[in-house]
This record gives sequence, structure tokens and C-alpha cells, in this order.
Amino acid sequence: MGRLQDKIVIVTGAGSGIGKAIALKAGAEGATVIVTDLNADSAKAVATEIGQSAEAHAVDVTDATSVNAMVAAVKETHGRIDVLVNNAGWDKAMPFLETEPDFWQQVISINYVGVLNTSKAVLPIMVEQKYGHVVNLASDAGRVGSSGESVYAGAKGAVIAFSKSAAREVARNGINVNVVCPGPTDTPLFASMGGENPKLREGLTRAIPMKRLAQPEDIANAVAFFASDEASFMTGQTVSVSGGLVMS
Repeated sequence: MGRLQDKIVIVTGAGSGIGKAIALKAGAEGATVIVTDLNADSAKAVATEIGQSAEAHAVDVTDATSVNAMVAAVKETHGRIDVLVNNAGWDKAMPFLETEPDFWQQVISINYVGVLNTSKAVLPIMVEQKYGHVVNLASDAGRVGSSGESVYAGAKGAVIAFSKSAAREVARNGINVNVVCPGPTDTPLFASMGGENPKLREGLTRAIPMKRLAQPEDIANAVAFFASDEASFMTGQTVSVSGGLVMS
């Protein structure tokens, strides 16, 4: 029996990369996985790969109406929501002085407002059932900063601060809220931000004490722990999965 056996688990941004790895891990641990992604085809493909009772939903986390419709459907079908994993995110590397307000809005909406939208929809259900695990994906950029990712780092820092505050507010209801911060991870998003550049990969690999980039599965393992009852007495915590690049 898996650590998430028979749990109803929502994963946002689960169509590829880290989100896909999290969804697959949750399925392997026995969960009924609600695979959500802006790309409906990607969500369906991951749900099909998981099999069992996995479901796919096309969801735009920046749109509260879209999020609320998905959450209502899950609640109607399953009667409860045990785990929410806020993974959806996006960035484009560029110096802050080259960015414009429309870019700021996009980054903040996807990486931070999306977390607010899903949390606002799901937490009342968890409060009512007196149980729940929320795992928010932030980034080491939000802990220590990252050149060329100033707006993204700010949004992820907001996710960390929000998570700690929400954790205090809902702890009495049997709910924990924790944060996983990936370091450089070998994903399509990383590739789109220059990760295919051999010099960048080599430089990051040298800087990481464990001498490799993270794989999506490394992040998924940490998320699965926080999503399970093994972490039931941990809340408001932030853990880096970075091969030692960030230590605190």
C-alpha cells in the first residue's frame, strides 16, 4: 500500500516537467490523481499514463472561475480533497531593467496569484473535513535570489511567505501547508531558459555539491513526503531540493 493510498490529490501544472513527475509519483503511491494543466492534451496524456482513476482537467490557475469549476467538479465526484499540490509556474530569464509591467503581471499571476486561487477554492473544503495537506512549489530563487529572475524570485518569495502564514491559520483544522523549493532542474522550462547551453549546464553542475542537476523525480519524492501523513506534524516548512546548492 502506498503512502497516498486512496487520497484525492490535485496537482496543478502537471502536464510536463516537475508537475508530471509529481502526478506520476502520486499515482504510484496509490492516489487518485487530478491532473490539471493549461494544456488539455498534456493533462490527458499524463492521466492516461497514470491510469487507474486519474482524471484530467484543463485549468488556468490565473483564472479563479476556471479553478473553482475544477474544484467543484472534484468535490462533487469524490466528496473530498485530501492533497493540493500547487506546482504550476512559468518564467523567462532576463535582467529586471529589461522587463515591463505586462511581464511582471504574467509572472506574478501564474506563480503567485495561481496559488491564491487554488488555495481559496480548496482550503474551505479541507477546513470542513478537518484534514488536508497543501504542498506549494516555490524555488530557491525565492529564498536566495537569482540573477535574471528578479520578478520570478519575488513571486516565489511571496509563495513562501503566504504558505507560512496560511499554515498558521489552518493548523487548528488538521491541515498542514509546506513548501518545496527546487534548485536547477532538468525540465522543458529550464531548457527554454537556456538550459540547453552546455556552458550553463556545466557551470551549474560545478556549483552544485552533488555535481548534477535535479531530475523532476527528485522534486516529486519530496512532495510525496509532504503530501503524506508521514509529514502530519510538519507545517510552515520550506525545504530545498537542490543537491546542496542552497543550504539553510
